[in-house]
Amino acid sequence: MIKVLVADHHPIIRTGLKMLLESSPDIQVIGSATTGKELFDVVGRTKPDIVLSEIDLPELNGITALRTLKKEYQDIKVIMFSSHPEEIYAVSSIKAGASGYLTKSVSTQTIKDAIMKVYSGGIYISNDLAQRLTFEERGNRPSKLYKKLSTREVEVLKLLSSGRRNKEIAEELNINEKTVSTYKALLMKKLNVTNLVDLINQSRHLELN
Repeated sequence: MIKVLVADHHPIIRTGLKMLLESSPDIQVIGSATTGKELFDVVGRTKPDIVLSEIDLPELNGITALRTLKKEYQDIKVIMFSSHPEEIYAVSSIKAGASGYLTKSVSTQTIKDAIMKVYSGGIYISNDLAQRLTFEERGNRPSKLYKKLSTREVEVLKLLSSGRRNKEIAEELNINEKTVSTYKALLMKKLNVTNLVDLINQSRHLELN
Protein backbone atom coordinates (compact mmCIF):
# COMPACT_ATOMS: atom_id res chain seq x y z
CA MET A 1 0.00 0.00 0.00
CA ILE A 2 1.38 3.40 -1.02
CA LYS A 3 0.98 5.95 1.78
CA VAL A 4 0.28 9.44 0.43
CA LEU A 5 0.12 12.79 2.20
CA VAL A 6 -1.69 15.67 0.44
CA ALA A 7 -0.56 19.27 1.04
CA ASP A 8 -2.79 22.00 -0.39
CA HIS A 9 -4.46 25.05 1.15
CA HIS A 10 -7.71 24.55 -0.79
CA PRO A 11 -10.16 22.25 1.08
CA ILE A 12 -11.83 21.16 -2.16
CA ILE A 13 -8.48 20.01 -3.59
CA ARG A 14 -7.58 18.03 -0.46
CA THR A 15 -11.02 16.41 -0.31
CA GLY A 16 -11.09 15.67 -4.03
CA LEU A 17 -7.63 14.10 -4.05
CA LYS A 18 -8.46 11.97 -1.01
CA MET A 19 -11.62 10.63 -2.69
CA LEU A 20 -9.78 10.03 -5.96
CA LEU A 21 -6.74 8.31 -4.53
CA GLU A 22 -8.61 6.12 -2.09
CA SER A 23 -10.61 4.69 -4.99
CA SER A 24 -7.37 2.91 -5.91
CA PRO A 25 -6.67 -0.33 -4.01
CA ASP A 26 -2.94 0.45 -3.97
CA ILE A 27 -3.07 3.95 -2.46
CA GLN A 28 -3.96 5.20 1.02
CA VAL A 29 -4.17 8.90 1.95
CA ILE A 30 -2.76 8.97 5.48
CA GLY A 31 -2.97 12.70 6.13
CA SER A 32 -3.20 16.22 4.78
CA ALA A 33 -1.66 19.62 5.44
CA THR A 34 -2.77 23.17 4.64
CA THR A 35 0.50 25.07 5.19
CA GLY A 36 4.20 24.46 4.69
CA LYS A 37 4.87 24.36 8.41
CA GLU A 38 1.98 22.00 9.09
CA LEU A 39 3.36 19.72 6.40
CA PHE A 40 6.42 18.93 8.52
CA ASP A 41 4.30 18.16 11.58
CA VAL A 42 2.13 15.72 9.62
CA VAL A 43 5.11 14.11 7.87
CA GLY A 44 6.79 13.54 11.23
CA ARG A 45 3.69 11.78 12.58
CA THR A 46 2.65 9.75 9.55
CA LYS A 47 5.88 8.95 7.61
CA PRO A 48 4.29 8.86 4.12
CA ASP A 49 5.87 7.26 1.08
CA ILE A 50 4.87 10.16 -1.15
CA VAL A 51 3.92 13.80 -0.52
CA LEU A 52 1.67 15.38 -3.15
CA SER A 53 2.19 19.11 -2.58
CA GLU A 54 1.05 22.42 -4.00
CA ILE A 55 3.75 25.05 -4.66
CA ASP A 56 1.83 27.99 -3.17
CA LEU A 57 1.57 26.77 0.42
CA PRO A 58 0.95 29.46 3.08
CA GLU A 59 3.70 30.18 5.64
CA LEU A 60 6.36 28.30 3.69
CA ASN A 61 6.22 28.00 -0.08
CA GLY A 62 6.24 24.54 -1.58
CA ILE A 63 9.71 24.63 -3.14
CA THR A 64 11.29 25.78 0.12
CA ALA A 65 9.33 23.09 1.96
CA LEU A 66 10.48 20.56 -0.64
CA ARG A 67 14.13 21.48 -0.20
CA THR A 68 13.94 21.12 3.58
CA LEU A 69 11.82 17.97 3.43
CA LYS A 70 14.36 16.19 1.23
CA LYS A 71 17.14 17.06 3.67
CA GLU A 72 15.25 15.71 6.67
CA TYR A 73 13.45 12.77 5.05
CA GLN A 74 15.51 11.53 2.11
CA ASP A 75 13.38 8.45 1.55
CA ILE A 76 10.12 10.38 1.12
CA LYS A 77 9.31 11.17 -2.50
CA VAL A 78 7.61 14.43 -3.42
CA ILE A 79 5.35 15.23 -6.37
CA MET A 80 4.57 18.91 -6.92
CA PHE A 81 0.93 19.46 -7.88
CA SER A 82 0.33 22.98 -9.12
CA SER A 83 -1.65 25.37 -11.29
CA HIS A 84 1.61 26.97 -12.44
CA PRO A 85 3.03 26.02 -15.86
CA GLU A 86 5.46 23.13 -15.86
CA GLU A 87 7.68 24.92 -18.40
CA ILE A 88 9.00 27.10 -15.57
CA TYR A 89 8.48 25.21 -12.34
CA ALA A 90 8.84 21.52 -13.22
CA VAL A 91 12.58 21.63 -13.92
CA SER A 92 13.26 23.80 -10.85
CA SER A 93 11.15 21.53 -8.64
CA ILE A 94 12.99 18.43 -9.77
CA LYS A 95 16.35 20.16 -9.29
CA ALA A 96 15.23 20.95 -5.72
CA GLY A 97 14.48 17.28 -5.06
CA ALA A 98 10.99 16.54 -6.38
CA SER A 99 10.34 13.21 -8.09
CA GLY A 100 7.55 14.57 -10.25
CA TYR A 101 5.51 17.57 -11.35
CA LEU A 102 1.80 17.57 -12.17
CA THR A 103 -0.32 20.50 -13.30
CA LYS A 104 -3.84 20.67 -11.89
CA SER A 105 -5.26 20.30 -15.40
CA VAL A 106 -4.13 16.67 -15.75
CA SER A 107 -6.56 13.77 -15.75
CA THR A 108 -7.34 11.79 -12.62
CA GLN A 109 -5.68 8.72 -14.15
CA THR A 110 -2.50 10.72 -14.77
CA ILE A 111 -2.30 11.56 -11.05
CA LYS A 112 -2.52 7.88 -10.15
CA ASP A 113 -0.01 6.93 -12.86
CA ALA A 114 2.45 9.55 -11.60
CA ILE A 115 2.20 8.25 -8.04
CA MET A 116 2.81 4.68 -9.16
CA LYS A 117 5.80 5.71 -11.31
CA VAL A 118 7.39 7.79 -8.57
CA TYR A 119 6.80 5.08 -5.96
CA SER A 120 8.62 2.65 -8.26
CA GLY A 121 11.64 4.96 -8.35
CA GLY A 122 10.92 6.92 -11.52
CA ILE A 123 10.65 10.63 -12.26
CA TYR A 124 7.37 11.96 -13.61
CA ILE A 125 7.04 14.90 -16.00
CA SER A 126 4.64 15.16 -18.92
CA ASN A 127 5.62 13.62 -22.26
CA ASP A 128 5.29 17.05 -23.84
CA LEU A 129 7.83 18.63 -21.48
CA ALA A 130 10.18 15.65 -21.78
CA GLN A 131 10.18 15.99 -25.56
CA ARG A 132 10.77 19.74 -25.43
CA LEU A 133 13.68 19.33 -23.03
CA THR A 134 15.18 16.69 -25.30
CA PHE A 135 14.85 18.97 -28.33
CA GLU A 136 16.52 21.85 -26.49
CA GLU A 137 19.37 19.64 -25.28
CA ARG A 138 20.02 18.54 -28.87
CA GLY A 139 20.17 22.16 -29.98
CA ASN A 140 17.11 21.90 -32.19
CA ARG A 141 15.83 25.20 -30.87
CA PRO A 142 17.14 27.95 -28.60
CA SER A 143 16.84 27.51 -24.89
CA LYS A 144 14.22 29.70 -23.21
CA LEU A 145 15.07 32.34 -20.65
CA TYR A 146 13.77 30.30 -17.74
CA LYS A 147 16.36 27.61 -18.45
CA LYS A 148 19.04 30.10 -17.41
CA LEU A 149 17.65 30.37 -13.90
CA SER A 150 18.80 28.33 -10.92
CA THR A 151 16.28 26.71 -8.58
CA ARG A 152 16.88 29.39 -5.96
CA GLU A 153 16.47 32.17 -8.54
CA VAL A 154 13.13 30.74 -9.62
CA GLU A 155 12.16 30.56 -5.95
CA VAL A 156 13.02 34.24 -5.40
CA LEU A 157 11.29 35.24 -8.64
CA LYS A 158 8.13 33.42 -7.56
CA LEU A 159 8.08 35.26 -4.23
CA LEU A 160 8.79 38.64 -5.82
CA SER A 161 5.97 38.05 -8.28
CA SER A 162 3.59 37.31 -5.42
CA GLY A 163 4.36 40.71 -3.88
CA ARG A 164 6.77 39.68 -1.13
CA ARG A 165 9.30 42.26 0.07
CA ASN A 166 13.00 41.55 0.41
CA LYS A 167 12.72 41.12 4.18
CA GLU A 168 9.82 38.67 3.84
CA ILE A 169 11.66 36.68 1.19
CA ALA A 170 14.79 36.57 3.35
CA GLU A 171 12.80 35.24 6.32
CA GLU A 172 10.95 32.64 4.26
CA LEU A 173 14.07 31.33 2.54
CA ASN A 174 16.25 31.70 5.64
CA ILE A 175 18.77 33.96 3.90
CA ASN A 176 19.75 37.58 4.56
CA GLU A 177 18.30 40.61 2.77
CA LYS A 178 21.58 41.35 1.00
CA THR A 179 21.46 37.90 -0.59
CA VAL A 180 17.91 38.56 -1.77
CA SER A 181 19.11 41.80 -3.38
CA THR A 182 21.89 39.87 -5.09
CA TYR A 183 19.42 37.35 -6.49
CA LYS A 184 17.18 40.18 -7.65
CA ALA A 185 20.10 41.76 -9.53
CA LEU A 186 21.00 38.41 -11.11
CA LEU A 187 17.39 37.89 -12.18
CA MET A 188 17.24 41.32 -13.80
CA LYS A 189 20.44 40.59 -15.69
CA LYS A 190 19.38 37.14 -16.85
CA LEU A 191 15.89 38.26 -17.87
CA ASN A 192 17.16 41.44 -19.54
CA VAL A 193 15.21 43.98 -17.46
CA THR A 194 16.26 47.02 -15.44
CA ASN A 195 13.58 47.39 -12.74
CA LEU A 196 11.32 45.34 -10.48
CA VAL A 197 8.12 46.08 -12.43
CA ASP A 198 9.62 44.78 -15.65
CA LEU A 199 11.05 41.80 -13.78
CA ILE A 200 7.60 40.82 -12.51
CA ASN A 201 6.07 41.41 -15.94
CA GLN A 202 8.75 39.22 -17.51
CA SER A 203 7.95 36.52 -14.95
CA ARG A 204 4.28 36.63 -15.89
CA HIS A 205 5.17 36.60 -19.55
CA LEU A 206 7.24 33.46 -19.02
CA GLU A 207 4.29 31.80 -17.32
CA LEU A 208 2.06 32.51 -20.30
CA ASN A 209 4.43 31.15 -22.93
